[in-house]
Amino acid sequence: MAGPTTTPYVTLNSGHNMPVLGLGTFALCQPPDLVSVFVQAIKLGYRHFDTSPVYGSERPLGFAIAEAIRRGLIQSRDEVFITSKLWCTDADPELVLPALQNSLSNLGLEYLDLYLVHWPLRVNSGEYKVMYGKEDLLPIDMRGVWKAMEECHSLGLVRSLGVSNLSTKKLSDLLSYSTIPPAVNQVQYFIWFWCLAKGLLSLILFFQHTSIRSG
Repeated sequence: MAGPTTTPYVTLNSGHNMPVLGLGTFALCQPPDLVSVFVQAIKLGYRHFDTSPVYGSERPLGFAIAEAIRRGLIQSRDEVFITSKLWCTDADPELVLPALQNSLSNLGLEYLDLYLVHWPLRVNSGEYKVMYGKEDLLPIDMRGVWKAMEECHSLGLVRSLGVSNLSTKKLSDLLSYSTIPPAVNQVQYFIWFWCLAKGLLSLILFFQHTSIRSG
């Protein structure tokens, strides 16, 4: 990623800079006009966007990047850092490259800044959805999947590789055989997890609120 930004960044082990503040694009209920939301986010200064094929936000995000360039909010695609992920239905060595190419097509981009293995799980191929049953689970060849991820990097389609939701044991295993080590292990962190570990009741209130408005 190149270009000026007011957002602090960290330098990954790949040598590329990643803005530390990013906009996650997953929501159970998507706004009716995600393109306008993302364009407004770019206008407000967001430069890191996290998406996934299962989120349903890759295509509108791609449209938003093109629109932001057209409006002069950014000068080129290189001014934004785009993260997407390999979903569980595609966690197979033979499906990694086609899945990445599909994400790039949805986004209208030639490369991703960061590509993550979304979960260390493989499920029966089919529609992208968030919830699966135990009967849908299949053995995962993580070594083969990671080798395919490294091949995507060698092709220039991805600048940095990473994982998501890996335990320290699984991450240690991956580091033992990877040629290109993961630059990121993206994990969820909520106060709910801490409260659960301490035997406390975590009261979570949900509000319909957003500080990003189109227009």
